[in-house]
Amino acid sequence: MNYKKWLSKNTKELSGKIVAITGSTGGLGRNICQFLCELNAELVLLDRNEDKSAAQIAELTALYPNAKISFIKTDLLNFDSVKMAFEKLKSMQISYLILNAGIYNVKREKTSLGYDNIFQVNFLMQYYITKELLPTLRATNGKVIATSSIAHNYSKSDAADIQFLNRKKSSKVYGNSKRYLTYVLFKLFENESCASLTLAHPGITLTNMTNHYPKAINWLIKIGIKLIFPPAKKASLNIIKAMFVNASKTNSQWVGPAVFNIWGKPKLKNLKTATKDEAQSIFISAEAEYKKLLKIL
Repeated sequence: MNYKKWLSKNTKELSGKIVAITGSTGGLGRNICQFLCELNAELVLLDRNEDKSAAQIAELTALYPNAKISFIKTDLLNFDSVKMAFEKLKSMQISYLILNAGIYNVKREKTSLGYDNIFQVNFLMQYYITKELLPTLRATNGKVIATSSIAHNYSKSDAADIQFLNRKKSSKVYGNSKRYLTYVLFKLFENESCASLTLAHPGITLTNMTNHYPKAINWLIKIGIKLIFPPAKKASLNIIKAMFVNASKTNSQWVGPAVFNIWGKPKLKNLKTATKDEAQSIFISAEAEYKKLLKIL
C-alpha cells in the first residue's frame, strides 16, 4: 500500500497542531505517531513506559528531524499520575486528544482506587482526562478521537455490575470497557458546540493485545492473523481517518474497515449496537464514577 498517497488524499497538514495520544508505544500507537509526524503534527506521548517512549522519540526524530515530540508520564493505573499528566496538558493548546490506550488479556486486579484494572485503564481514566481537558478542547475547537473495538458488542452492559466483576471471559470484560468508552463519549459530545468527537476502530490486526494465546498455539494464531487480516500499520489508518471526518452528533457513528468491520478502507458508518436507554444508563453510571474521582484529593 502507498501510505503517502493515502495520506495526501485523506488527510491534511497538521503543522501547528498539538496531538496528545494515550497508548502511544503500542502496536497501533507507534504507527499512529509515525503518520502524525508525516503530517507535521506536534506530538505529546501520554504513556507509562519512559524507556519505550524515549526510544520511540529517538526513532521518530531520526526519521523526521524537525519533529516536535514530548513525553508526559501517564500511568492509567495510577490516579496521581493521571492527575499530574492533566495538570501539564491543560497548559497546552491541545487540538486533538487520541484515546488509544487499552489492555486486554491481563491478570485482573483491583487498583488503588478500588476499580478493576481493565475497566480503569480502558475506560475510566481516559474518560477522566477527556472531561478535564474539555475546556481546553473547546477553546481550540479541538477533537477527541477514541479507539473503540468490535468487541464492544460482545455483550450488553449491566447496571448492577458495570465493571463486569462477575464475568471471567477476557473478550467480554475488555468489550464491556470499550462499550463504556464508546457510548459515554457519544452521550458526552451529543450537545457539544465547540469540541467534537469521532470514534474509530482498527478491526482485527496483530498487536501485543492479540499476542496472548498459550505458547503452544500462539505462533499458529499469529501466522493466521498476519495472513488474513491487515497489518497494524494499515489498521491504524482508521484512527488517522477519524481525525479528518465529521461524525454525526445525532447518530452514533464510527470509522472502521469498510467490509464487515474487518477488511477494506476506513469508512464512516452508523453504529447501532446499543439502545438509547442503555446508552443513557451507561452515561449515568459513568458520571457517577467520575464524580467519585473528583472527591479524591
